[in-house]
Amino acid sequence: MNTKSIPVIKRKAPKLMLYLAAIPYYLLLLPFNWLMKLIGKPGALSNFMGKRGANPKKLAKPFKGYEPNADDIFVSTFVKSGTNWMMQIAHQIAWHGEGEYENIHDVVAWPDTPNRGATKMMTPLNSDFIKQLSPSGLRVIKTHLSAHYVPFNEQAKYLVVVRDPKEVFVSSYPFVKSLAGPIMPDVDDWLDMFLTKHWSMNFGNTWAEHTDSYWKLRNKPNVLILSYSKLKQDLDAGIRQVAEKMGVGLNEDEIAKVLEKSSVQYMKGINHKFNPMGGSSLPWGTDFKMVREGKTGNSSELISREQQLRIDSHFIQELKDLGSDFPYDEFCNINK
Repeated sequence: MNTKSIPVIKRKAPKLMLYLAAIPYYLLLLPFNWLMKLIGKPGALSNFMGKRGANPKKLAKPFKGYEPNADDIFVSTFVKSGTNWMMQIAHQIAWHGEGEYENIHDVVAWPDTPNRGATKMMTPLNSDFIKQLSPSGLRVIKTHLSAHYVPFNEQAKYLVVVRDPKEVFVSSYPFVKSLAGPIMPDVDDWLDMFLTKHWSMNFGNTWAEHTDSYWKLRNKPNVLILSYSKLKQDLDAGIRQVAEKMGVGLNEDEIAKVLEKSSVQYMKGINHKFNPMGGSSLPWGTDFKMVREGKTGNSSELISREQQLRIDSHFIQELKDLGSDFPYDEFCNINK
């Protein structure tokens, strides 16, 4: 397993470039954000960004013309739903527990990264290099897009993790705050945005729309839908499920290696390897944690019981409006 042959993509941005980026931030974005708050529209900037990202033509571009094959393992998740966790699990399974890298995006493609410049910091979607190095011949592709924007092929595999939207919201707040710095809305305003079509982290579709799009594919033999909370309860069983779906036979020693490298403790120790920006930090924010705590049922650490009920009610109703039969209460901890 020639992990040393994996090319390392340069990610660390020059400090001068980062500080030049701070000029429009402090001279334009921060005053604009303050003005919007003053006139009672605290979410204007975030909503604008969300609307730009929701353009269907833009969302269709990342995979345009790409034909998946049997070597492709798609990790398809809504944001803050265990994406890095499942990427690590799938990659380690593909490498029989011996997957090593300087950055996860050296080995995992992410075509729909929202920053056009960041595409240069991802392993190319159309490259076969990682497949050739992989002992299983498989490689992982990350996407936050809904199913209708992701090319489907009966030979490729699709791993979908569904997380309680209350936990998604709680996980999103410190993550975005570390990026947004002083222009980050407060929790109440962030929640108002989260429950709209134009939440800036939606990748074109709400949690309900994204979840329903993959739930409709649940009976396909090459699609595996996993509950985030059940994966937390029994990671060993989850790893075995994923390995079976990927068609990779692992012995008990290899299962143990995958289990160790997919633990929160292990992943927190290599947190920097999951950062698409590498070691760069933003002048207006702080270094952000790609791997946080990975807890379940802990939404009360940030939001009240009333806010939890509001999230549950909103998405249960949205799923009904979509005509979806997704079993919300089986995947989500309903606060009754």
